[in-house]
Amino acid sequence: MQWPRLKSLAAGIRETNFRELLGPERAARYRLEAAGLYLDYSRNLVADEVMGLLAELAESSPLAAHREAMFSGEAINTSEERPVLHTALRAAPEDLQADGLGELAGKIEAQKNRIREVSERIRAGEWLGHTGKPVCDIVNLGIGGSDVGPKLACEALKEFAHGRLRCHFVSNVDGEAIHSTLRGLDPETTLVIVSSKTFTTQETLLNARTAATWFQESFQDRPGMENPYASPHFIAVTAAPAKAMQAGIPEDRILLFDEWVGGRYSLWSSIGLSIAISVGYDNFTRMLEGARQMDRHFRTAPAAENMPVVLALLGLWYANFLAAESHAVIPYCERLAQLPSYLQQLDMESNGKSVTASGESVAHATGPIVWGLAGTNGQHSFFQLLHQGTHLVPMDFIGIVEDKLSSPEHHRVLLTNMIAQSAALMAGRQNEDLPPWRNYPGNRPSNVLLLDRLTPENFGALIALYEHKVFVQGSLWNINSFDQWGVELGKELARRLLDESDDRDALDAGAQALLDRLRLGSSG
Repeated sequence: MQWPRLKSLAAGIRETNFRELLGPERAARYRLEAAGLYLDYSRNLVADEVMGLLAELAESSPLAAHREAMFSGEAINTSEERPVLHTALRAAPEDLQADGLGELAGKIEAQKNRIREVSERIRAGEWLGHTGKPVCDIVNLGIGGSDVGPKLACEALKEFAHGRLRCHFVSNVDGEAIHSTLRGLDPETTLVIVSSKTFTTQETLLNARTAATWFQESFQDRPGMENPYASPHFIAVTAAPAKAMQAGIPEDRILLFDEWVGGRYSLWSSIGLSIAISVGYDNFTRMLEGARQMDRHFRTAPAAENMPVVLALLGLWYANFLAAESHAVIPYCERLAQLPSYLQQLDMESNGKSVTASGESVAHATGPIVWGLAGTNGQHSFFQLLHQGTHLVPMDFIGIVEDKLSSPEHHRVLLTNMIAQSAALMAGRQNEDLPPWRNYPGNRPSNVLLLDRLTPENFGALIALYEHKVFVQGSLWNINSFDQWGVELGKELARRLLDESDDRDALDAGAQALLDRLRLGSSG
């Protein structure tokens, strides 16, 4: 079995001086290219035997069957008895047909056509507000996947953004966020997208009510704004259209997606409307195409040459054999500054599980703590810990080879820093002439992931790469990566307290005292 042998190899891996192994042969062997992305994983704490055993571990596991079950629409989200088909949203019709999902092609195409129709009307200045003016500010109200994915994509692809339109994102229930956003906007030219899969999300609906009140107050001298939701200033994106219509949003201003689209995978669906508005529908479809290329690579490449699988196996090696508890993601591109936040949800909501898919307690570590910051800012923040701290923190450095929005001097300094940091973390420095605090232990692992340019295709491939990495790890750990029951208990208790249902007894004494201090408890 691979697991005992890997444990044996891990016991001595820290004693290996990887600086001496980083020759041209290793650099050439430990790299991959797929879907427009280039991965250098030569600065990892692995040798050929480790990588071979990890690949064998993947190939002897149910991973391949689990992967095909996902693509063919089996209900692999077992706790909710749902298929997991975000990949279908970017698949070609012939791929859907081959996977036995031909009946989905028409529905997905109809949903895409609605994205195209609405986004092109807005971009052409044909979507008019209550007073007949074209909308130019789009406010996306969502939280979790309905917010972080579209927000990341719009920022990452700002090179392709429409010059007249501005997209704003409000997720937090903190009233300052929605009030300060609306304060700087003209209600006559503002459009609000209410993005909620269930159309019951507390934070999103409260922000939507605040926006509706803002429109009412702004147009109080004009007739026809008794129900702002019915005005052309509101669009809903949801899998629960009946609830959106109950709120007053007309059916022809509701964009649909399906229950089998998980929130953290929803930017490929109608939730991506704000992306299509910002960068154009053609660029939105280019983003889907890049993800589709990564999907095909993931399904066809052998484990040792499969980029998502290799990244997943490296993460499993660190988590399960070298006791690493976190993973840092450092994009050396300011437009990807939101990527660590996006990956926090993708990874930790998916694989932050302590029971197997069959409900048994796991006997090993599962999802890592994901964190990070854009370089070079991170270098002046937490890199001290990475270089000289006591924690083992594997890292992904992400760089863009050519950046038209930067300048040669800036970009050269940026990427030089990225390469230098990756090299310094592994090489370290031991000099007897220096005091101990000036030395670096080295053997700190990292990957370097390069995109030739930050295009819609490359961005789509990058996000799909991490989606599949998370899937592979969840499969190998035998956990359900597609539910998130851990987020429910706190929300449930908050709802009961807000309903003043006298549930104080469900709280510990300290929490009850806090309610009294804040005067948030029920009247009883």
